[in-house]
Amino acid sequence: MAGTVASNFDGAFAGCRVLVTGHTGFKGGWLTTWLRQLGAEVVGIALPPEPGPSFCEVTALTQGMDSRMIDIRDAQRLASEAADIDADLVIHMAAQPFVRRSYRDPAETFATNVSGTAHVLDLARSMTSLRGVIVVTSDKCYENNEWTWGYRENDPMGGSDPYSASKGCTELVTQAYQRSFFADPKGPQLASVRAGNVFGGGDWGEDRLIPDMVRAVQAGTIVDIRSPDSIRPWQHVLEPLSGYLALAAKLLTEGAPFAGPWNFGPDVSGTVTVRDLAGLVQTAWGLGGPQFQFADVQSAKGGLHEAGILRLDSTKAQTGLGWRPQLSLPQAVDLTSKWYKSHLDGQDMTALTKSQINHYSDLMSGAKTQGSDVAAQ
Repeated sequence: MAGTVASNFDGAFAGCRVLVTGHTGFKGGWLTTWLRQLGAEVVGIALPPEPGPSFCEVTALTQGMDSRMIDIRDAQRLASEAADIDADLVIHMAAQPFVRRSYRDPAETFATNVSGTAHVLDLARSMTSLRGVIVVTSDKCYENNEWTWGYRENDPMGGSDPYSASKGCTELVTQAYQRSFFADPKGPQLASVRAGNVFGGGDWGEDRLIPDMVRAVQAGTIVDIRSPDSIRPWQHVLEPLSGYLALAAKLLTEGAPFAGPWNFGPDVSGTVTVRDLAGLVQTAWGLGGPQFQFADVQSAKGGLHEAGILRLDSTKAQTGLGWRPQLSLPQAVDLTSKWYKSHLDGQDMTALTKSQINHYSDLMSGAKTQGSDVAAQ
């Protein structure tokens, strides 16, 4: 069902100067591609992509754009090498995004996610043209009580692992900056956004379900899947990004009423077990698809805590922005599988990525129904 968000976001990004941090990452790459299609002038700040295939590399993302490799942990270098950037909008996505890596290097995780956010917000404060800032965190920012109902924006922050705690801290830093430096209703506004377990073409992150399955297909091996009965709010990457853009457009045009935290999670039908999602991927891939087995839970976790149930309540986004998810979970998995299969077949991934964005935009506008061609090729 189409929501009430215009597929072109009412032209809010045409000619808009946007700074995206973390543009070389998976989500940041999709967002940068979409913004450029909408006519935005995008500047990116990030670390180089990690070794191996990446969305940034296979889509030639940085070609023709101002892309700067700066570590946001280095406040002095960030202030110096980005001093000439004067953006209308800042979308801060740069982060250490891996839960299990946060156990291996917790200090680095906090330095990137917490101190790095403060450094980016200080940079934003120096921009004379600034109208809005969005800080991207995670559904894992909430104190997870293993409830069966979704977490709302006013629920307490928390986190049992370093990654989750760092995202809770990031939210607190954002709130402090909002109250201290972005409180003028006539000045630039600051918001934070939280999404579920996001997947889509071009993610090769470590210890993630679909990337692990894709690597197994390439290697001809069987992948061990941990925690098969854990419940997660799964969603295609374009779903939350459409929410971020809808919110950003409102910050640019209407300002203060849209500051603060926002959830962009899937419908209840998208909140399923790891086991269920793995089965959907295998079905969507078809012949030659990933083969998997479920590892012993405790040995797979290595004694590390992982949440069993996690859901988001996106009522605020639905009522305040008119935002709605556009894809059923099987359709989201189908788009993702086709992206990876096309990459393995050597297709033009820049063109295919843009076609999937266009297809999603058609769904937003109601030009296509959810039952229409989801191949988007």
